[in-house]
Amino acid sequence: MSVATTGVQGRCAHCQRTSRLQPWQLNAIAINEAFACAYCQKHLQLRCPEQIKRFKSLDSFSLLRASLRMMVGVALLVALVMEWVGMLSVIEQLNASLIAIFVYFAVIRYFRRRQHLTLILEAAKAHAN
Repeated sequence: MSVATTGVQGRCAHCQRTSRLQPWQLNAIAINEAFACAYCQKHLQLRCPEQIKRFKSLDSFSLLRASLRMMVGVALLVALVMEWVGMLSVIEQLNASLIAIFVYFAVIRYFRRRQHLTLILEAAKAHAN
């Protein structure tokens, strides 16, 4: 998982404590491995299909951020060229630029809020050795 998952918390099924998940725990969840609770040392695993889907969707945040930056850059360039050509006035170009920047920050804020989630970690199934 990337840096984008810093707001992910896990709730233990055994001791009912909620804690911020460490990168190694996030990696264990990503590969569907059990890991021990930091408090009660019981094995936990994420098994809810809805939560797994939401967890995996966090990876797309970095791609979204890059494409939003590209979109804002292109919008600013197009507005600037249109102002140079005479299709837009300076005020209209400024408004278009401000709208593009506002959309960027609004979308980033929305997705940052979606990142903060609490996963309900269930008891892990017993592994046969």
